[in-house]
Amino acid sequence: MKRAVYPGSFDPVTFGHLDVIKRASEIFDVLIVSVLNNREKTPLFSVEERVKILKEATKDLPNVQIDSFSGLLINYAKENDLHIAVRGLRAITDFEYELQIAQTNKLLSGGKLDTIFLTTSLEYSYLSSSSVKEIASFGGDISKCVPEFLIPQIYEKFNAKG
Repeated sequence: MKRAVYPGSFDPVTFGHLDVIKRASEIFDVLIVSVLNNREKTPLFSVEERVKILKEATKDLPNVQIDSFSGLLINYAKENDLHIAVRGLRAITDFEYELQIAQTNKLLSGGKLDTIFLTTSLEYSYLSSSSVKEIASFGGDISKCVPEFLIPQIYEKFNAKG
């Protein structure tokens, strides 16, 4: 059985993320989408909220599981007997950053964690969680960026912040 992990912050999950999730779920028997609890960042949504959002967004993909982790991906992968990480690429700048991380993970895992890259579909190549948050913070239209059920939750977060 081929299993892989797609790690990320997913704060918030975008159509670009969901595109990678759907396509990766067609390649692997089981795809574990795991939300990173990154203590270096101040997220819009808590880890628990992001897990719940991802479960809703992927409910029609039976071989997709949602989880969370903190710390190093290589430790999470080892604990869960995972040997493939999936990463999405939007542009050449993503590739340089992601390649360095992939090579580091391969080295630190003793060669046990490989990374495959899926290029984001062209219609989502402009999308990032950061841009979604910026647009939403100014009250802009994010309907082309995130699932419909998530839109009010994002605006609510910004209204709560003042």
